[in-house]
Amino acid sequence: MKVPPLIDEYGWTDALRQAFEPHARAGHIPGRIVVQQREANLVATDLGTLSARLSGKLRHEARAAGYPAAGDWVALAATAGDDKATLHAVLPRRTAFIRRAADSAQTVQVIAANIDVVFVVTSMNADLNPRRLERFLAAAWQSGAKPVVVLTKADLSEQPEAQAAEIATLAAGCPVLVVSAREGLGLDGLKAQIRPGETCVLIGSSGVGKSTLVNTLLGEARMATQDIRAGDARGRHTTSHRQLVLLPGGGLILDTPGIREVGLVDAEAGLGTVFDDIEQLALACRFTNCGHGNEPGCAVRGALESGVLTTERFEHYRKLSSEMAALGVSRDRMTQEVERHRAASLQRAYRAAKQDLREP
Repeated sequence: MKVPPLIDEYGWTDALRQAFEPHARAGHIPGRIVVQQREANLVATDLGTLSARLSGKLRHEARAAGYPAAGDWVALAATAGDDKATLHAVLPRRTAFIRRAADSAQTVQVIAANIDVVFVVTSMNADLNPRRLERFLAAAWQSGAKPVVVLTKADLSEQPEAQAAEIATLAAGCPVLVVSAREGLGLDGLKAQIRPGETCVLIGSSGVGKSTLVNTLLGEARMATQDIRAGDARGRHTTSHRQLVLLPGGGLILDTPGIREVGLVDAEAGLGTVFDDIEQLALACRFTNCGHGNEPGCAVRGALESGVLTTERFEHYRKLSSEMAALGVSRDRMTQEVERHRAASLQRAYRAAKQDLREP
């Protein structure tokens, strides 16, 4: 029986093959980043898994456009029999889960590329935070992939059904799965979300059980795990890099280090999906510019007073909306500053040219 090429197992398609043609003509081979590391990424190719460093040109471009990420399809210069390669280009991403980097309002960090399903994972213990989940879901909806909420460690909850029902009210219609790896609860439902050829990513805080889920799906303890801290139910960092692995059923799953915060980037559509109930209420307000304060005929204020809408959810919506607006203003200012510097450089060059013409 003919063995299919390795990259076919990682989701290579005819559409990708067509997009890769210019790189093939340049003598490069395709691959997919399966382990994202700072110095050299591990890339699955038909020559095997190679350690690939960025070319000088791509490294320079990446400072502005962003670095290749786990799940990216890339073009490599490689030689048969050598486990080293040079990464020259990244193919256009079909989808991507992104966040604003913690140290910069302008830097975008790609957590996972070319994904079909985003598993937003949180545990059913003291660390369960609906407000954090709303933020994660906004980014998940914005990614272009299908969000699925996974509530882990159901065996630690006294009322898992009630908690799941509460989470479902803010999940914007995406599936909400209750899982316990220890008791084998809900695992069939989780597996049903991963189709052959599709790529899934696990997003959530440290200690929620992402690596345990991967091990369960693999049927072996390949990913390292640690217990949560007893004092505050928060996890310790176990996964140190993003890693894409093949599952027995033909799908792929990407494990990621724990993240407690997702800075939203251009996530207006995702925000609107998560808070569609509030935006629909706002459309019913008497005035189109209603500030949802003391204005007469405010449908949002009416929902708050009747208890249909909680104050916590509304205030979080306002906070995230303000965050998006502030980010937009900040980006506008940065664009203006770049344009000002460009104009000044052109003016200096013009003056220098005129001076050269005057000199004998």
